[in-house]
Amino acid sequence: MSHERTAGEPMTGTATERREDVGVAGRRVLVTGGSGFIGRRLVGALLAAGAEPVVVDQNPHPDPAVRSVVGDLCDPDVRAAAVTEGLDGMVHLAALTSVLRSIEDPAGVYRLNVDATAGLLELCRERGVPRVVFASTNAVTGDVGGTAINERLPLRPLTPYGATKAAAEMLLSAYTGVYGMQTCAVRFANVYGPGMRHKDSFVPRLMRAASAGEGVQVYGDGAQLRDYVHVDDVVQAVLLAWQAGHTGPLVVGSGHSTSVNELIETARDVTGAPIPAEYVAGKAGEMPAVVLDIAEARALGYTPRHDLRSGMETVWPDFAPVEVA
Repeated sequence: MSHERTAGEPMTGTATERREDVGVAGRRVLVTGGSGFIGRRLVGALLAAGAEPVVVDQNPHPDPAVRSVVGDLCDPDVRAAAVTEGLDGMVHLAALTSVLRSIEDPAGVYRLNVDATAGLLELCRERGVPRVVFASTNAVTGDVGGTAINERLPLRPLTPYGATKAAAEMLLSAYTGVYGMQTCAVRFANVYGPGMRHKDSFVPRLMRAASAGEGVQVYGDGAQLRDYVHVDDVVQAVLLAWQAGHTGPLVVGSGHSTSVNELIETARDVTGAPIPAEYVAGKAGEMPAVVLDIAEARALGYTPRHDLRSGMETVWPDFAPVEVA
């Protein structure tokens, strides 16, 4: 059964009732942060699937055929220009994602990650946008040791960044519970892949070090475990969450945890560079292990297509020195 409503009418149907007809072909999808690392790959996938993506970002999308709203989502006018009636849904990727920056400026991270998210959700409610897929993080669960992180663990973030994502997840839950909006928080692992030249996470730092013949600093002893997931696998999971009409959190990663030391060894193998490692004191809020249970995502049809080596091989060409003939 479909639920017709006039523009701006609050949505009251349950999420279960609204599960039909959720493919992306022919749909108008707002992608916040659509000019960023993950956003560009997602917009490309949406175009390939026959959707009509609209981007809101501080930078215009590189494809001039994609409509872009340019500005800061902390500005209510920018949010109002982006969330328009007639949208079929929103994928909300825009965020401040640096854990260290969140520790230095928790109020600034709150403004974008929570306050702007609340404003976007309210506009979606007011303007009849029925579906929201949100980029969250497995950091919302905090340190659970070696326990596999799943969707049922309580939220106990260790850092302001994790706390802002947990707060946003609670907002999504409320908008589903009260207004019947279909909301899904896709909890990303450590995302890497092509298009990371401007990023400062550990994989691009390894690539830059290899290209320049330099080394890297490692916080702690390098034994800490992380799940590194390729950006194209993340895009796959976002589209599956949309198409399945999934509501609630969804843990997404490669399903395999790798130590930082193993990551460095893989980077050395792929690049052929020695990449010396200097071990320094760990940072506050550092989780010793991230082990993910991705069974719920697999049940939707999610299948990671990259292991760490094949994934790193897609990153290195962006950084490899250009050989002069």
